[in-house]
Amino acid sequence: MYKILMTRELPYKNFDLFGDDFKFFINKGKQLTRDQLLKKVQGMDGIISTLRNNIDTEVIKSAGSNLKVISNYAVGYDNIDVKEASKNQIFVTNTPGVLTETTADHAWALLMSASRRVVESHNYILDDKWKDWHPLFFAGHDIHGKTLGIIGLGRIGTAIARKSLGFNMNLIYYSRTRKPVLEEELNIKYRSLKEVLEQSDFVMLSVPLTPKTEHLIGKDELGLMKDSAYIINISRGPVVDEKALITALKNGEIAGAGLDVFKNEPINPDNPLLKLSNVVLTPHIGSSTIETRKLMAKVTLENVYYVLKADYEKAYIVNKKGLI
Repeated sequence: MYKILMTRELPYKNFDLFGDDFKFFINKGKQLTRDQLLKKVQGMDGIISTLRNNIDTEVIKSAGSNLKVISNYAVGYDNIDVKEASKNQIFVTNTPGVLTETTADHAWALLMSASRRVVESHNYILDDKWKDWHPLFFAGHDIHGKTLGIIGLGRIGTAIARKSLGFNMNLIYYSRTRKPVLEEELNIKYRSLKEVLEQSDFVMLSVPLTPKTEHLIGKDELGLMKDSAYIINISRGPVVDEKALITALKNGEIAGAGLDVFKNEPINPDNPLLKLSNVVLTPHIGSSTIETRKLMAKVTLENVYYVLKADYEKAYIVNKKGLI
C-alpha cells in the first residue's frame, strides 16, 4: 500500500480512482509547522505539497527511502529542491496548463485595477470621503493603444498577450528564446530587456524564479521605465528587488504596481508596500478560482497515481532526465 501525505486538504473528492492501493494522510488543519512536516513525511511514498511547504534536503531525508514522488499543487516548484529529489530518484511533478488562462486573467485584473485606481477609489468611498468632484478626480491612465511589454513569453505570458488584442495594444516582449511563430500570430515584437523596460507603458513579469531571474528587476531596471509606467508581477516575489521597487514607487519613478507575489509570504505587516496608494496587492491568488483550483487538485492527485503506477507519460514530471 502506498502512503501519501497531503500537506493541506485540497478541493478533491474522487478518491475512488486510487482504490485500496493508496492510503492518504490529509492535513485538514492549519499550515504544518516545520517540525510537524518533518515528522509527518516519515515513511511516505508520496508527498502532495503546496508552495508554502519548503521541501528541501532535510525533508527529503526525513521522508526516507520510500519516497518516490513529490507532487506540487502549483505550476512553479521553486519550493522544492529538485536537484536533491533527482539525486534520490524521486519524481517531482507540477500542474502546468490548467492554470494558465486563470492566472493571465488575474494579471489583467491587477493591470486594470492599478492603472484605473480601482482599489484606491473604492477605499475612498468606504472611508466616506466622496464629497465633491473635479476634472482629474481619480484620473488614471488609459490601457487601450498603449505598449504592453511582457517579460517571459511562456504559457502564461502568451495568454496575457492574447488577452491584450481587444485593447489594440502595441505588444513587445523579452524572453530567453525568441518565439517566431507567436511573433507572427500575435504581432508581438522581440526586444532586449532594456528596450522592453524603456518602451513599455505596462511591464508584465511572467518568468519562473531561477538563480538567473532573481532580482531580474532591480534599481537600474526600474530606472529605465517611464515615470508613467506600471509594473505587474504574477511570477515570484524575488524576481523583483522589493526594496528598489518601494523606493521607485515612493519617489514617483514609476506610476504604480500590481503585485500578487512578494519576497516574503505572507507579507510582513510592516512592509512599506502596505502604506502606498499607488499599488494593488493580492495574496498570491493568481490561479485562485473555484474551477481552476479544483482542476489543479485533480492533476496533482493524478500525478501521484501515474508516477507510482509507472505510467509516466500521463504525469507532469519536471525532472524526467535521468529518472525515466
